[in-house]
Amino acid sequence: MASSMVVGDLHDVNFYFPVRELQNDRVRLVPFAMIPHAELFFQGSANYPELYQYLPYGPYESATEFVKTLIDGRILIDKTRSHPDSPSPSQADFAGVIGYLNTDITNLKTEIGFIKILPPFQRTHVTTNAVGLLMQYALNQPSHLRAPGLGLRKVQWQTNALNLKSIRVAERMGFTKEGTLRWDRALSADRGKVGNGAQLREGDPEPGKVGRHTIILAICWDDWENGGREGALRAMAYQNRRRQ
Repeated sequence: MASSMVVGDLHDVNFYFPVRELQNDRVRLVPFAMIPHAELFFQGSANYPELYQYLPYGPYESATEFVKTLIDGRILIDKTRSHPDSPSPSQADFAGVIGYLNTDITNLKTEIGFIKILPPFQRTHVTTNAVGLLMQYALNQPSHLRAPGLGLRKVQWQTNALNLKSIRVAERMGFTKEGTLRWDRALSADRGKVGNGAQLREGDPEPGKVGRHTIILAICWDDWENGGREGALRAMAYQNRRRQ
């Protein structure tokens, strides 16, 4: 059975493009339904606070806090109604959350983020296939026969400069480093966040917050059309062979 992941909401009022299910023979990305996905994610992640060590948000004490701070506070989806066809996965096949953010319809670009793969599904085919499906949908032309997409020009990836696993995933999928945003975030040290390790100057107004450098990676349409698509498909196929 394909592993299910969350990619937004059927009633997301803040996404410019059509939200649809994406899947291959190993992973199924389904639109976020507040019930039951929020509780499933909280139950699956509650014992793994390290999931958030490189992120500017989390961990959460309840599904309610997860919804209030991340979904309402950052993604801002319309949670007043549910779709009758929304899938209802069990904890056994709920693998995590992933999505697009910072989508810019004027400049034809987006970012893959909010990636939180639950530990039982890490080091499997899940991350590679989920990222690959989102890349295909973003970068393929609408006229593509097998996997029509949005025809965007650029897909970006941001991560903590010390999150080497995230950087390796992006590079394996064909993203290349574009630069570093130094002192990009101020993160609460008492919540297990990993900072840049640099000492703050005397008199810093937020001495309880560590600094984070952010690595920016990207893949553009010309990369995609000149071998990037095939490289991503090879990475997905390789992970699928390892899983068999």
